[in-house]
Amino acid sequence: MGRIDDVLNVSGHRLGTMEIESALVANPLVAEAAVVGKPHEVKGEAVVAFVVLKGDRPEGDEAKKVAAELKNWVAHEIGKIAQPDDIRFGENLPKTRSGKIMRRLLRSIAKGEEITQDVSTLENPQILGQLQQAL
Repeated sequence: MGRIDDVLNVSGHRLGTMEIESALVANPLVAEAAVVGKPHEVKGEAVVAFVVLKGDRPEGDEAKKVAAELKNWVAHEIGKIAQPDDIRFGENLPKTRSGKIMRRLLRSIAKGEEITQDVSTLENPQILGQLQQAL
């Protein structure tokens, strides 16, 4: 049994977040990735990916170029239906001191909600502001 948030329902297709994360991490540019879903009026759920690159965090046009490359990579590896709608880059992911990714915070960021949950256990709370910046 996995987590309940391990499966996204995108346009009637059930996609595992781990499959999309694995496809992203298989790209030579990507060091780490986390995938969550957010509500979408047509598809049911949209795929949102939070990515840490092996190099520097891209900004502006370079970020859009890298995001497009990663979207095409996922479409090639899994299929067009698994292609992330939104890719956000950060220098790190929100993790506890023990190294667990706090996906509830990523879901809040993806939905555009203000983070009101407890973030005292985060290793680096400043990362949240960085991940909230959409392309």
